[in-house]
Amino acid sequence: MTRYLDISVRVNGEDVCERVEARKTLVDFLREDLDLTGSHVGCEQGVCGACTVLLDGAVVETIEGISDSGAIADLQEAFQRRNALQCGFCTPGMLIGAHDLLGRCDTPSRDAIRDHLSGNYCRCTGYQAIVDAIESIALTRAGKAG
Repeated sequence: MTRYLDISVRVNGEDVCERVEARKTLVDFLREDLDLTGSHVGCEQGVCGACTVLLDGAVVETIEGISDSGAIADLQEAFQRRNALQCGFCTPGMLIGAHDLLGRCDTPSRDAIRDHLSGNYCRCTGYQAIVDAIESIALTRAGKAG
């Protein structure tokens, strides 16, 4: 017998009340029920970083939310400029991770950037360009780069 739960969450600033199957994952809920397809399903276990979102209790921020707000416009541009995205599958999770890190630390070291993103797998870029892009924005935001 399928079990359902009533949930109430705030997603990208909007209140959402839905009845969902008890075993449904957050990323499947976002993608299937709310049509927020920016977060990807990679490993289906939550360990590759493709499904990364920001979560604070019942408040969820997706790549669509932080992108639409303009909060990561500079990071998105840096990822493009530094060739830090290729197939793009990991990019939403990387951008959310970078946004989270830069919200916690103004100018993280390259090692801190690598450590913070260690749960986000990328099979295309080799990470160097991703670290370069994040570091460049950290320095620019801190007024330490031209």
